[in-house]
Amino acid sequence: MKAKRKLQSSEIFILPERTFTQDRSRRTYQALIEAAYHVFGDKGYDAAQTPDIAARAKVSVGTFYRYFNDKHEVFLEIMQMHLSAGQAEVMSKLDPAKLVGKQSRATIEHTLAVLLDRVTRFPALEQVFQSMSLRDPDVGRLRRRMEESSCRQIAQLLEVICSREVVPDPEAMAYVIHTAVVECAIHIAGFRGRNTLPRDRALHALTDMIYRALFAGTPDV
Repeated sequence: MKAKRKLQSSEIFILPERTFTQDRSRRTYQALIEAAYHVFGDKGYDAAQTPDIAARAKVSVGTFYRYFNDKHEVFLEIMQMHLSAGQAEVMSKLDPAKLVGKQSRATIEHTLAVLLDRVTRFPALEQVFQSMSLRDPDVGRLRRRMEESSCRQIAQLLEVICSREVVPDPEAMAYVIHTAVVECAIHIAGFRGRNTLPRDRALHALTDMIYRALFAGTPDV
């Protein structure tokens, strides 16, 4: 098993992938990660404790501390995995070849549906993450790093599929698109209180907004 990491509170990081020399260690680690997903989602960050995670994974508390320094570290690790998986799933749908011609609108709508459904698929964990990103510096840094990565990928895509006449500032457009989509997903999931707009109506309006911005002519001069 790879040595346990000691994270510094000031560290700006993307956690390195763990490596294991024994299959048993890998399985134990995966059991702890899966258990942490459930415990943080069920109890929230503050109420969740390391014995809860160990019990859910069916290992001893001592075994937990062989893999993680504390619950803060395992929370960062599961959130990085969760966000990275979501980013990869969404970006994999954005094939430049499918964003031209008649299939462009359908591709945008399908991709947005994937993102919205991913947020609403894990509402409890997403809500814990949103809350923690506002009060914990490490979680806030992780959120910003992932958002910056997503915006860079969107901007690169815009440069491929749109001319500068239509989208003169791909980075700014990427930021606006990313923010709009994430905020809509948060509202649809009910993180800002009771959602009064059905998912399908929100998805249609969001798709229409992005499609018009990218493909419906050039901006006024």
